[in-house]
Amino acid sequence: MFNKVLIANRGEIAVRIIRACRELGMETVAVFSEADRHALHVRYADEAYLLGPAISRESYLRGDKIIEIALKTGVGGIHPGYGFLAERADFAQAVIDAGLAFIGPKPSAIAAMGDKAIARMTVAKAGVPVVPGTEGEGNLRDEDLLVAAQQIGFPVLIKATAGGGGKGMREVRELKEMPALLTAARREAEAAFGDGNVYLEKVIEGARHIEVQIMADQHGNVIHLGERECSIQRRHQKLVEEAPSPFVGDDEDFRNTLGSVAVRAAQAVNYVNAGTIEFLVDSNKNFYFLEMNTRLQVEHPVTELATGVDIVREQIRISRGRQMRLTQEDITMKGWALECRINAEDPHHGFLPSTGKITHLNPPTGPGVRVDTGVYSGFSITPYYDSLISKLIVWGENRAEAVLRMRRALEEYRIVGVSTNIPFHQKLMNSTRFQAGQFDTRFVEERFSTQYGEEDETTPELAAILATLVAHESLQQSAQIVRRNERDTSNWKWVGRWERLQR
Repeated sequence: MFNKVLIANRGEIAVRIIRACRELGMETVAVFSEADRHALHVRYADEAYLLGPAISRESYLRGDKIIEIALKTGVGGIHPGYGFLAERADFAQAVIDAGLAFIGPKPSAIAAMGDKAIARMTVAKAGVPVVPGTEGEGNLRDEDLLVAAQQIGFPVLIKATAGGGGKGMREVRELKEMPALLTAARREAEAAFGDGNVYLEKVIEGARHIEVQIMADQHGNVIHLGERECSIQRRHQKLVEEAPSPFVGDDEDFRNTLGSVAVRAAQAVNYVNAGTIEFLVDSNKNFYFLEMNTRLQVEHPVTELATGVDIVREQIRISRGRQMRLTQEDITMKGWALECRINAEDPHHGFLPSTGKITHLNPPTGPGVRVDTGVYSGFSITPYYDSLISKLIVWGENRAEAVLRMRRALEEYRIVGVSTNIPFHQKLMNSTRFQAGQFDTRFVEERFSTQYGEEDETTPELAAILATLVAHESLQQSAQIVRRNERDTSNWKWVGRWERLQR
């Protein structure tokens, strides 16, 4: 049992974990790089310690230094958040070897499910359908991957085995472009996760990205908290998430099927703590295991709002050896939750990253609105880390109400000093296809434009017709001749004169 936690992360997720610890009456320790010296999580924690320079491999990826600080400050557990060291089995094992609690899954589960190639083999043995791809264990050479790609059939995805979030991921349409993309994917994976190993996966055309949140305690209890829709993506990076999924809708049988398969996948590796099973689902509701994220997800708030379960608090309770208070029968999804990732990037110029100081910040408030953030007015956005400023989450009694509430919240959100993707989200919320739930993982890149909203084959013709009508109306107005009143004055003046003459 421990009462003090070190948060081995930064930004909004560090603030989120600190708040959960406070509600549990626990002390917190923050770590930070030189670039984050004045960050919000540093201000909120009870104690804060410098890790090193801004570059992540010299600060937030220094597991040895993080454990050293933990031991020096007397903490009992370390929460890794997401990213950085969250899915590193060696770090989790080092934490345990130091006599501390790792607030996450067992190192063995991280090794089995964190390595995507091994995860595919593990769940396939448990009877879970997987996307066609490379099944081998360990590192695969580029020559092996080139041969495998031709056997699988293009298009294929190159994916980093050690992480997620779109890092180390490239789509390959032709064999001739694959060597260069392999090199780029390995380089990016090495920089982001310290592991340049990659694997291949067949691209499922027209697929939806649907994931299931699971929770498991140390007493053998495993439950799922329903599904999340994560199909709104750009370059394999999620932009909008919602719970439940509009594709699943009222099909409780399909929802229960996804949930039971997710639980079975977790049980296959004796999973403990919070995790997420991700699926690709085609239009006929055929589903395939994509990967398991052995950590807290960025989009966990939509599940929290839809189910009423505080996932971070449950993580901490489980790591303290407690049994889950909830059973599967206790989990019900009520209403609808939406999350927009507010990033420091310019949607009008190819989503280029935007850096600088936030000179004014006015987040939205009101019923059903939640903002998870790690910034404030005067905070500087640097180029060293991801561009996430905040997560804007809303809840409504149904999906239509949630969309309307999100539109209102986006309109209220004011961030001055850096460019953000708020205009993109506003266009998306106004999209008729999004409102109808008619989208897949390629919707943003192939059928949506920030400038014009939804792409349509008739857009140029419609624009030409509208321009012609406007021009015609202007011509008609300019052709009208307004004749002067015959009496050279207004009727009101004539009535006034007549009244005076009658007196």
